[in-house]
Amino acid sequence: MTMTLYTHPDCERHELQRHPERPERLRAVMDRLIESGLTNEMQVHLAEEIDDASIARVHTPEHIETINGAEPSTQVVRLDPDTYMSPGSLRAAKLAAGACSAAVNEVLDGEARRAFCAVRPPGHHAELSVAMGFCLFNNIAIAAETALQHPKINRVAIVDFDVHQCNGTIDIFKDRPEVLVCSSFQDNFYPHRYLNFANEHVINTPLNSGAGGDDFRRAITEQWLPAIDSHKPDMLLVSAGFDAHTADPLGELQLVDADYRWVTEQLIESANRYCQGRLISTLEGGYDLNALAGSVETHVATLAVG
Repeated sequence: MTMTLYTHPDCERHELQRHPERPERLRAVMDRLIESGLTNEMQVHLAEEIDDASIARVHTPEHIETINGAEPSTQVVRLDPDTYMSPGSLRAAKLAAGACSAAVNEVLDGEARRAFCAVRPPGHHAELSVAMGFCLFNNIAIAAETALQHPKINRVAIVDFDVHQCNGTIDIFKDRPEVLVCSSFQDNFYPHRYLNFANEHVINTPLNSGAGGDDFRRAITEQWLPAIDSHKPDMLLVSAGFDAHTADPLGELQLVDADYRWVTEQLIESANRYCQGRLISTLEGGYDLNALAGSVETHVATLAVG
């Protein structure tokens, strides 16, 4: 089997009314994948919660203790102005991380070549000891550490296309040269940290406000693809954010579905060249429901046939 999908309806239990990161995001994605027939072409798995020991590979014990203890029994609490926990948030966050970890193991076991994790909350802003930017645990970082525990895997590449930079992923791996981190994002924009960070294995790819597909494709071609060629990863991990779409309300980039198809094709080629096709993608941003659903459909359809 080439493609597998991980999700869980309890990821919708993380909820704050009128917040951009809302349950309807996942509902829109899954409705579109079902309506398109894509779910008939792949194995669909219900995610399971990850354990704290696995989370501790990328987060401090203090951070895990804080998140475990912060979930309210009623109402909602805010961890910062952007990041919240509601009843059900802790399970949703551990399901999201668990999906990414399980997808890595399934691909490494040879049961699938590629996987997509339709989960929330997102994770790429969660730093070693800080929850922020809608993110509680760093799902893709946990996936990377899961992979690196396997004897087949010595190097991984994490690529992140989103309107926001993956500060959390950079924070966790900034001193880990076996993990290449490539991040495209709108320049001078949230999270306003690590934007100018320099290290050979961290490739920051800022795009000016208003940049469109030509700018994005040029930057990926000139910066990401040579870095992947040099790194020669054993597994490719994708933080797939779709809030750089021209219809998204949170950013000012101008990507369209065709740009997401193109970058997915480039990443499949890299995975086939260096990783025996092993590629795992997980949902990050995307806040216009129609644009999000369409972009994810394009991304997953490309993964399923590429």
